[in-house]
Amino acid sequence: MRSDIRAVAVFCGANTGVRPAHKAAAVALGTALAKAGIRLVYGGGRVGLMGALANATLAAGGAVTGVIPDFLRKWEVANEDLSGPSELEVVASMHERKQRMCELADGFVMLPGGLGTLDETIEIITWRQLKLHDKPVVLCDVDGSAAPLLALIEAAIADGFARSEVRRLYRVARKVEEVIGLLEHAQAAQGGAIRLA
Repeated sequence: MRSDIRAVAVFCGANTGVRPAHKAAAVALGTALAKAGIRLVYGGGRVGLMGALANATLAAGGAVTGVIPDFLRKWEVANEDLSGPSELEVVASMHERKQRMCELADGFVMLPGGLGTLDETIEIITWRQLKLHDKPVVLCDVDGSAAPLLALIEAAIADGFARSEVRRLYRVARKVEEVIGLLEHAQAAQGGAIRLA
């Protein structure tokens, strides 16, 4: 069992989306992380689901690290107010942002979001497959939001582009209340990741 989850990177939308359940899930997860004493690592914005997540974490007494590329500071309305045990790190590029979030986090969670959220999630799963890390990844299926991504992975398996073992690279939470338990109890894959040869 993993007992070393001190910081979790959450990938989620810079927009709120149209379903109230999505914002509610971001607020619930931020509150749960704070109550569990787990630092939130996220994309550094103060709007959309990102803002709701960070604000909820802070409101519940948690610590937050935002990581944002310099060129997105205005576009994603950077959370410049993070201070004290919380902080905003400004990096040079999207690639550096993803690398830094990976370095800071002991696990990863996907909440609803757009192309950026999908990109970050697929990349972190791929990095686990390539043995670049062996940290748990949880897809939080809020109102079926993870279903399209899961269907895409299943299509890749069915068409012979991925092995069925890739399903072991991530876990699926059907509700926010399951996320922290899945992170803490996720078993590392044998040898660090999935062997594809």
